[in-house]
Parts: sequence; structure tokens; C-alpha cells
Amino acid sequence: MACHAAALLQHPPPPPPPASLPSTACTSSSRRRASPWGGAGRLIRLRLRGHCPSPASARAARVVSPRCSSYGAAADAGESPAEALRRVLESPGAHQAPACYDALSARLVGRAGFKVCFTSGFSISAARLGLPDVGLISYGEMIDQGRLITEAASIPVIGDADNGYGNCMNVKRTVKGFIKAGFAGIILEDQVSPKACGHTQGRKVVSREEAIMHIKAAVDARKESGSDIVIVARTDSRQALSLDEALWRVRAFADAGADVLFIDALASREEMKAFCAVSPGVPKMANMLEGGGKTPILSPAELEETGYKLIAYPLSLIGVSMRAMEDALIAIKGGRIPPPSSLPSFEEIKDTLGFNSYYEEEKRYVVTPAQSSSYRSGYYDNTSEASSPGDAKSRTETPQEPVIDILPQLYDLGSTGGRGPSAGMWSRTLRLRITGRDGVQKIDARIPAGFLEGMTKVIPGLAGANIMERLRNAPIDSENPQNGQILLDFEDAMGDRIQVFIE
Repeated sequence: MACHAAALLQHPPPPPPPASLPSTACTSSSRRRASPWGGAGRLIRLRLRGHCPSPASARAARVVSPRCSSYGAAADAGESPAEALRRVLESPGAHQAPACYDALSARLVGRAGFKVCFTSGFSISAARLGLPDVGLISYGEMIDQGRLITEAASIPVIGDADNGYGNCMNVKRTVKGFIKAGFAGIILEDQVSPKACGHTQGRKVVSREEAIMHIKAAVDARKESGSDIVIVARTDSRQALSLDEALWRVRAFADAGADVLFIDALASREEMKAFCAVSPGVPKMANMLEGGGKTPILSPAELEETGYKLIAYPLSLIGVSMRAMEDALIAIKGGRIPPPSSLPSFEEIKDTLGFNSYYEEEKRYVVTPAQSSSYRSGYYDNTSEASSPGDAKSRTETPQEPVIDILPQLYDLGSTGGRGPSAGMWSRTLRLRITGRDGVQKIDARIPAGFLEGMTKVIPGLAGANIMERLRNAPIDSENPQNGQILLDFEDAMGDRIQVFIE
């Protein structure tokens, strides 16, 4: 929190903290300023107390990618998305990767316990545009959707980048964009534009040479970005040309620097085995297109035995969502609501979306009335935040040290003779007391009455007032005569009580 100088003295606020440090402002323990009322010896000392982070704490504030910091148990502290994915690829077994298409589906995949997921261009085109996967969705739309997905995901996400959206230069821009969007991996295919789902008719691919150059461009973009994003090289040449061509291409992709290989729309177990025999040291990805694709649907155990490391399920979530929405709409149209078995409770929905965790985290930033007054009034600095009712109670019960410490020798009585009609004010003492609406005393200080000449511009209650007349006619405080004459007693807009007594 920023440290505030006393508003009565119009002290300028401290400069904003550097962007690389926490928002807490750091001020020096004391600051001196010449009095605006003249006299070289008249100094006001303000004690501004704030939190100054130590060098160690500043180093600890090093920002880690928001995506990798959200991985929780799925990633080590400070681990990047790509590092988390590579750790998964190096672990034993074949890993299932359901396809997500928006932030909610990505969150659900992580909650279900999967270690990795990927985005499906087919599903995103359906959910975002309501259109078929025939090359209509753009790079910008995929990046925008991907950024929302990676921010919501608790696990590494592999992004579907279609054919890179153009030539090699477009591929490089696409890779860099996916890195910035927080993806752990990127899938690049060798289809011509406009591309489409690999299990649909009429697939065409670019030449061997161009396909290899696309992968090399992707590797270069990764190096230039200082990233370690996982490059998944996909070929659709099995359906467009032949199995032999597909096997040749994935072997060349591995030589060009691809991290994972993927042949879409393989037509038999034998073809899948032949694929896994290519470049044995490079992980293979299987695509289990649900509902009637060209590739046989095998169990995770069978796919692991065949030689696969990643198993994609591209349509499960979008497919069941479509069917569930259709069934719900039929029920609503018939005057009913979906049956309980198909509809989570409201509490379950809130828990899935993070309402409960949000409420728990929100409690850390609850502002007590005392804090609210201190932040906005500017009459004293707040050195700590009340994070619990107990803290608020201790704040109320603990007397506050005055913020303004006026030096005792502020003026020279012998030098005030030439000040004119108001010279007598410098021989009188005022007591300034400010009490918060919560009863906490913020300021209790004695000041020379001559300061009121300048304070009329600061305290609204004194604006335009004749100070000498106020001093002569000030009544005695009937409730507490020991306070002397009451010069001023009012509440400001924030509810703080401001009192000035003549002693």
C-alpha cells in the first residue's frame, strides 16, 4: 500500500514503485521540507512509514509465467509450460490428452486428473464460430481462444496451429504467438490452404520440401524466442498421397528438429505399428477420432504397447456438449428442466468455476473501517493490513503513534515582532487532534498558532476564516475544559473528527 503524507501539510506523494517490484511503496524513514511560511529555521519533520522490501524479497518477487504458476501439482515451482510438457513426455506410459476448446473445458480436463490436454481446431471452430473445420477460423481467433484456455488450464496445453497460416514466415510468427499465449506445445501440419479435418475428403498437402522448411522455420522461431515449446509435426499425406509418403515425411520432420511425430488418419493397426517404428527415439501421437474416424479406436494400454506416447481425443468434449445441450433444450421446450442426473447442482457449478476458492482468497484483502479511513484520509500512514477480525481488534485497542512530529523549536519569538497583525499568533499554541470514525486516534500534536495562516488552504473548516477573530472568540470546551478553547470541531467527508484547541 502506498504511504500517505499528512494531508494537512500538503506533502507530495512518494513516486510510484518500480514495475518489477510489488505495489508497496518504499519511502525513507524521515523527510524534511522547508516550511511554506518562511524562516530558514522552521522545519517540519514527517515520519512516513511503509514497507521496504529487502533485496532478498525483491528477488523472490521474480515473476513466473501466469500459465505455469497455475499448474499446481502438475508442475514444479517456476516450471514453464514447455518444461511441464517435456516432463510428462519423459515419464512412463502413454498419456491421454482430451481436446479442450474453451477455458471451461480446459479447466475441467485438469480437474479430471489428466496430465496434458490439447486444443482442437475442429472443436474451436465449432464452439467459437459455429462453423465447420474447413480453414475458416483465423490465426488471430485461435491465438485469442488459446490465451483464454492456457490461463484457465492447470496442466500443459498443446495448441493446434493448423498449417501455420501461410508460408515459412507465417509459421515463425505463429510459433512465437503460441509461445506468448502460454502454450506448452504446438501442432503444425502440412496441408495446403484452406486446410480441413484430416478425416474428411479432399485432403491435399504441400510438397516435401515446403513441409520440411515449415518445421525448420518453427524450430528457428523457438530458438529466437528463447523458448522450449514442444513442436508436434503432423502430416496428412497418408490420405492425400500414401502411407510410404507419410512415413518418409515424419522421418524428415524428426531430422528437422520436431519433438513429437503425428500421422493423421492411419487406417489400420499395422499402419500404426509401422509409424511407431520410425525414428524410435521420438515420441508419437495417436488421434482417436471418436464416432467414426478412419483410425481404429484402441485402448490406452494397446496404444502404449504399439509405441505411442500421447493419445488425443479430439471430439469427446465438444460432442457430448452438443448432445447435452440438445437434450436440455428439448426438455425446456417441453416445459421441463433437464433431469438431475444430467445437470450438476448449483453448488457443484460454483465449485467448478472457482467461486469458493475466490471467496477464500478475497478474505485476504478485506479492508476494515480503520484501514479504509487511513487509505483515503491521508492523515496518517498505515503500516500493516488487517487480515483477520483479530487483527482489526488489536488495531482498535492499540493507541496509534502520532504521525506528525513537530520540532519543538520551530520559530524564534524574538523575530516575530515585525509580522504585523498576526504576529501574536506565534506566541500561542494549538493542539491538533484527529480521531477516526472507529475511535482510533490518528494525530495528537501541538503546533504554533501561526501555522493556521497556511492551514486555511488545507483544512476545509478554516477556508476563508479570519484566524485572529477565531482565536479571540473561541469558546471553552465544556465537556473537557482541560482541552482549552475550541477553535475547530467538525467531521470530514470520511467521518474523521478534526479538533483544534487553543492552549
